[in-house]
Amino acid sequence: MHDAVKLSVLPTHAPGLFQDAVELAACALERGEVVVLPTETVYGLAANALDPAAVASIYRIKGRPAHNPIIVHVSSLEMARRCVAGWTETATRLAAEFWPGPLTLVLVKSEIIPEIITAGGDTVAVRFPSHPFMRAVIERCGFPIAAPSANLSNEISPTTAEHCRRSLEGRVGLIVDGGPCQVGIESTVVDLVSPVPRVLRPGMIAADAIERVVGKASEGEGSTSLEMRTKRLGHSDDDPAAPVRSPGLLTRHYSPKARLMVWSWADEKELRGRMEDLDPGLKPVHVIAHDRIPLELDPAQVAVVPCDPEAFARALYAEWHRCDEAGAGSIIVEAVPAGGSWDGIRDRLRRASSGV
Repeated sequence: MHDAVKLSVLPTHAPGLFQDAVELAACALERGEVVVLPTETVYGLAANALDPAAVASIYRIKGRPAHNPIIVHVSSLEMARRCVAGWTETATRLAAEFWPGPLTLVLVKSEIIPEIITAGGDTVAVRFPSHPFMRAVIERCGFPIAAPSANLSNEISPTTAEHCRRSLEGRVGLIVDGGPCQVGIESTVVDLVSPVPRVLRPGMIAADAIERVVGKASEGEGSTSLEMRTKRLGHSDDDPAAPVRSPGLLTRHYSPKARLMVWSWADEKELRGRMEDLDPGLKPVHVIAHDRIPLELDPAQVAVVPCDPEAFARALYAEWHRCDEAGAGSIIVEAVPAGGSWDGIRDRLRRASSGV
């Protein structure tokens, strides 16, 4: 059981409110507290990454498994370099192209990074976020910030302050409302420790875009091709006992309370027939469609999302939250198109529907 904590939600929509929220959040982080901060991907449950006790509070509040590492957020290339033991030319090229932004780089950790951040491993995942509030807080604090998604473990990641409140009220004292997240799913994670760079977790920076940059790497850093695969739970050298190098690699993750299914259907008649065959415990059914839109279903049970990967990603978690709040027994998501730009979305759909 957790002692209930009185919650404050701080707005940031005016310059004065923004600066006040930066100062209050930074002071709380300096005291070793855990606060909720916006990023461009999803909202983060944030603590001083160099304070093991503060990071332990993140694990406790979320109910996060101890073997699941946490991404470290920085506000400059210099701060990123301090977090790692061996910055590489490939890291420099990727950072120049995609930072600040939704890309996380995995490198050998430096001595300043506590083992609790890396789940006992020798590598650290580092990201330079583009959200102005998160960057301002890190700059004000002068230390990197650990920030996994601001929700209970294995639940849907939050993309609004209200999602965070519903999940964490009574567990945290401060949520900063930075508006809806502009990316909407978690960052792409690239492992730069392996001989061949590889995508551990796909996101909205597609593998082919990363490969174009990795392909420019100098000779002597090994192969310049990108390995687009995820080994068993992200373990190095195919060793199941080795520490996980990246968050977001659990088989079932990012899951709504409702049972999630990914379907394709030729027409509305086929969709309705399959819905009628579902077990009564899976009803009511909510549908998220982008191409073959069901027009005869109750409009309250149907969400239409643009067939564009960036717009789809921005809407996805918010729609899952809406379905859960509406009491859906199951959520049917129309299968998304093929293509590398959809890799991150397909990954989240697969993990959320795992075991179905």
